[in-house]
Amino acid sequence: MADVAAFTQALTHRPSVAMATGSPISLRVFSLNCWGIRYRSLHCTPRYEMIAELLSKEKHDVVLLQEVWSELDYLFLKKKLACSHQHSHYFKSGVIGSGLAVFSKHNIQDAFLYRYSLNGYPYMAHHGDWFGGKAVGLVILNVCGLTAHVYVTHLHAEYCREHDSYLPHRVVQAWELQQFVRHTSRGADLVILSGDLNMHPQDLGTRLLRTYTRLQDCYAETEKFDGCEEGFTLIAENPFTSKEELLPFDKGIRIDYIFFKGSKKVCVKCKLFSTTKGSVPGKPFPYSDHEALSADLLLLPQQVTEATGREHESCDTDALAELVNTVTEARTEVKVGLHYAERMRHTAARTGLLGLALLLLELAIGAVPWLTPSAQQPFPQASFYLLGALCLATLLGALLLYVFHCTQVKALQGAEDQMRLAVGALQEKLRGRPLGQPGDLLCDVGVPSEPTLLDPKE
Repeated sequence: MADVAAFTQALTHRPSVAMATGSPISLRVFSLNCWGIRYRSLHCTPRYEMIAELLSKEKHDVVLLQEVWSELDYLFLKKKLACSHQHSHYFKSGVIGSGLAVFSKHNIQDAFLYRYSLNGYPYMAHHGDWFGGKAVGLVILNVCGLTAHVYVTHLHAEYCREHDSYLPHRVVQAWELQQFVRHTSRGADLVILSGDLNMHPQDLGTRLLRTYTRLQDCYAETEKFDGCEEGFTLIAENPFTSKEELLPFDKGIRIDYIFFKGSKKVCVKCKLFSTTKGSVPGKPFPYSDHEALSADLLLLPQQVTEATGREHESCDTDALAELVNTVTEARTEVKVGLHYAERMRHTAARTGLLGLALLLLELAIGAVPWLTPSAQQPFPQASFYLLGALCLATLLGALLLYVFHCTQVKALQGAEDQMRLAVGALQEKLRGRPLGQPGDLLCDVGVPSEPTLLDPKE
């Protein structure tokens, strides 16, 4: 990710008008998983019309959308929001796209997409996550002279909490997400991350993301809240939500977030955080199966001094120890996924060898009439060809699965190696510091600093 960090640092190294004036800046952020699967999602077209009407009326500064799977729907929104949000970008990835779209009142200076290395299984077609090309998109905005790095993402869905075969994939996605944010946000005055993480607030992936990046949750930090109970973004009252999917959480769950982080130059406060509450007044159905999020942020430019720098970088041993435990837990979960991927790779290899053996046997049987002209074919011709086609299909299918699981193993091994190095570096810092003494490692990985080349220890 060094090249990514280099290009973002080049963009963010410019003077800030807001710094000179010192005046507060208000920034309204909107986020929604649109559930926009054409020909499958209920009332898809009228819901997009409702979303466009809402955004045109509310006029948020930044709009971050997920599951806009059709580019036609994005173009529809772009046309409808041409007056209120002049700048937009659609991130394209995978077979059917990433589903990520950004609309902004502020100028988009650049955009970048990072696709996660793990994203489910192609043979689980009924889930469909693998075909979506889940990713994290970055846009760099000029907000009244301030450089804002805005990220939008959508992680793999959780289909069964008790037997979650996709948990290692989401953990790796969360690991790659925090790496991407850390390495690309250096020098930014403001960092915003929003999207459908498909993880509860205390889930491993969420803790890993927040602990490493030191991002703040709008729901937890807001001065005023207006929305569903406990900030739920999937609620039982929503007619598009299946109550079976919420079990064992009867009332709802919170899996959509807006995170923010300031810098030494900008103090960020969340004045108001709100969610929709299922039904829309005057409309026959909600905007989506997820609730929409809205955050009113207040940006307070502050004078950079040595004292503020020390205060912003102060982090103690307890935070460092928590990070060590979180990364170690994530590494353990990745090892579980690695063991499963290796087992599936071996199964595919054995199935392929079986298919190859049967195919060779078929060829040997088929060669009997050629070697001994007096002999007759022992099987009916139709059955012989059908069995041969089945053996060939088994061989090719097993080969494709073997290649796929090899890539899974490599990706999991790579993530586990990165976590091992991170834990070693964190433990080295921890051993060299008395209890409660401030440290700098969390600040290095979590707080935007002056634009520099990527630190070698990262």
